[in-house]
Amino acid sequence: MYLTPILHQEQSLAVPIYRGNKASHRIPFLLSLYRMINPNEIIPGVLFYSYLSTQRKDKVGFMGHNTLVLLVSGMFTLETSGQKISMRKGEMLLIGKNQLAQITKTPLPDEDYETIVISIQEDLLRKIALEEQIEIHQKYIGPPNILIPANDFLQGYFQSVIPYVRNPAESLTTAIGLLKVNEVVKLLLHTMPELKTFLFDFSDPYKIDLEKFMLRNYHFNVPVEKFAQLTGRSLAGFKRDFQKTFGASPRQWLLEKRLMEARHLIEKKKMKSSAIYLELGFESLSHFSHSFKKKFGKAPSDWL
Repeated sequence: MYLTPILHQEQSLAVPIYRGNKASHRIPFLLSLYRMINPNEIIPGVLFYSYLSTQRKDKVGFMGHNTLVLLVSGMFTLETSGQKISMRKGEMLLIGKNQLAQITKTPLPDEDYETIVISIQEDLLRKIALEEQIEIHQKYIGPPNILIPANDFLQGYFQSVIPYVRNPAESLTTAIGLLKVNEVVKLLLHTMPELKTFLFDFSDPYKIDLEKFMLRNYHFNVPVEKFAQLTGRSLAGFKRDFQKTFGASPRQWLLEKRLMEARHLIEKKKMKSSAIYLELGFESLSHFSHSFKKKFGKAPSDWL
């Protein structure tokens, strides 16, 4: 399944201009995954379009909704603490809710990066479950992110989405957006009936090993409240268990852990501050440099 680029240069959603070699840059964001890092919003909260002609690596925060991504062109890579999935043009990925991840968007030679993104939010899934009398009595325990095999039904669906992307200025109602999400949910279930448990598991995240989770995910710049939610705890319970496990408050431990890792990367691997501060969860280079000097008595550059 492959959809050709469909937008015009004079629109805010530009048609690809092939440039051969691609530069790269990194920009930090803290958004739910359904927004897929600040793309153009075609149907509010539901349908999104993203275009890039240069590589971008984004440190994503908390993913609040199940999301279906169609890669029109380029390469898309999603990396969590337990999975790394890459896909090329024409492929689809169903991304589960309640995760922390990093996304790399890569244009290829003669092929810029384009995606169409559908947010599958829980309120609509609950409505579908009631209408279709879907009952799930067990918690989903499979992989959190699943590549979806292409078929004529899903190809036809995404072809039907194209007019919304071609006409972003048109006023599209919420009702239309909900109909499109309803349709794609039913097509997914037709394609892979086993996705029923994935989509209609409305249970809260279960209580998981706090130490193991934090050691894998400390570099994500998300609020403490989100760490609590992802580990299946209330904020008070998270802080209590955290103090018991690490002997420090979450904020103190996160700063200490990130700075110690930064020192290791700078001192032992000779990496520059500009190359690591986003990777370690700092919001800006100045914030990182100030915290590093306060902790170790010297600026990061003095360790090189």
